[in-house]
Amino acid sequence: MSDTIPAPLLRRPRSSALPALLRRLLLDEYFVLYLTVAYFAVSAFFFPALLDPRNISNQLSNVWPLLAVAIGQTFVIIIAGIDLSLGATMGLASVAGAIVMTSAADKLLLGNSPVWGWLLSEQGGILADQPVAVAVGIAVILVTGGLVGLVNGVFIARFRLPPFMMTLVTLMLFSSAAIWITQSQNIVNLPDGFNRLGSGDLVSVYFGEKVTPEIKRRDILPFVTYPMLISLALAIAAHLLLSRTVFGRQVYAVGNNPKAAEISGVPVRRTIIMVFVIAGFCAAVAAILYSARLQGGRPTIGGGSALLDIIGATVIGGTSLAGGKGKIPWTFVGVLFFVLLSNTLNYMRLSAFHIDVVKGAIILAAALLDVLRVRLAAGDGR
Repeated sequence: MSDTIPAPLLRRPRSSALPALLRRLLLDEYFVLYLTVAYFAVSAFFFPALLDPRNISNQLSNVWPLLAVAIGQTFVIIIAGIDLSLGATMGLASVAGAIVMTSAADKLLLGNSPVWGWLLSEQGGILADQPVAVAVGIAVILVTGGLVGLVNGVFIARFRLPPFMMTLVTLMLFSSAAIWITQSQNIVNLPDGFNRLGSGDLVSVYFGEKVTPEIKRRDILPFVTYPMLISLALAIAAHLLLSRTVFGRQVYAVGNNPKAAEISGVPVRRTIIMVFVIAGFCAAVAAILYSARLQGGRPTIGGGSALLDIIGATVIGGTSLAGGKGKIPWTFVGVLFFVLLSNTLNYMRLSAFHIDVVKGAIILAAALLDVLRVRLAAGDGR
């Protein structure tokens, strides 16, 4: 028997490559919040206009719709999935609700639409100028979003299709359907009651001048808005659903290990379907906020770089692409950071192409940071 000590026992424990303080900071679940505050402070030094109340008000108006749709993406990524169709869902839902509510339509623009003459005419939609038009229109938007999510969820859960492939197909299918139905035109003339959901406020503050009867509207800034209340209510409900319910625990279990979850009695297929329905519903809420703000049903409302913003805000917030980890408060912080980033990039006068390049690099950095945090946590025995 050899007295030689095995090589592993001769190895000296390696000192951490990162200082303990930095390790604790990186592992802190609100690391992105600290990063956002620091980034805002530094950016405000170079771009003082960031501190202008009007700019802050404008940027907050961008936060709420993005937060709504990012909440749905958070659910999907927690189960180790991805939903590429959320932008298309927003566009289709926006168009569907607008067709019901619009009070007038231009035949020259929409006369070739497949719904012209039976759902849409020069006199508007089927509920034009009716008292229930807004309520029914909102219901149609929400149901449309939920149905798109249901289609995604059923095919992914029942037929084992990869979420990336399935939602890529529905992205192309439903975005094309929205453009075909509207002939690439916006459906305008929506009721004022609906439009107020996008920019109306319950409480305003006066800025810049002393309050007088002659004060102009431009000197009034919204403080508590309908989009804020709607998005925060959705965020609170989603947070409670994930953190305080059996369904929430099932979502995390599926994300961590779907096979083990199924063996443990978790209804994996039903959970996956419900997650995608929730994602579609959240996209529909965002469609309401965007459509009301822009005062029209727009088939391309979720096009362009919208998908990049949705995924970016969710991943930057700390929701792991590997699944099993994520929280709604993290997503809220990620949305704040992403909107702030877009604001500062615009102040830098970068082109749209360069802005997308920077956003893509930030998302990649966030994904690498997630990998680093997982390894650090494993090294700490967590």
